[in-house]
Amino acid sequence: VQLQASGGGLVQAGGSLTVSCAVSGRAFSRSVMAWFRQAPGKEREFVAGVFWSSGMTTYTDSVKGRFTISRDSAKNTVDLQMNNLKPEDTAVYYCAADLAAKFIVTKVGAYTKWGQGTQVTVSS
Repeated sequence: VQLQASGGGLVQAGGSLTVSCAVSGRAFSRSVMAWFRQAPGKEREFVAGVFWSSGMTTYTDSVKGRFTISRDSAKNTVDLQMNNLKPEDTAVYYCAADLAAKFIVTKVGAYTKWGQGTQVTVSS
């Protein structure tokens, strides 16, 4: 499985941005696809995850109601729609895959496949 992230950029606080992850490779129907982020000087943290097969999602508390993760089985993409962005959302965003998941896990170590990061900067 290969992951390719795109769509980062600079946006003002209160604005919206979508980052997208193109997924390719072997079958990943049992995977959990997730977005993580890492701000300067901080550890990488879970943002949102989605079961590829069912579409079930989970979010970290700080983004609930503002971010939406979705997968498109026809296009093999996983998008993170981010609304009402805040300066504290500034980070490098990474897509990741847990290829044999039974649960949506928030720990970095559970994810074996990673895309390159894409920078999201929110100005105040």
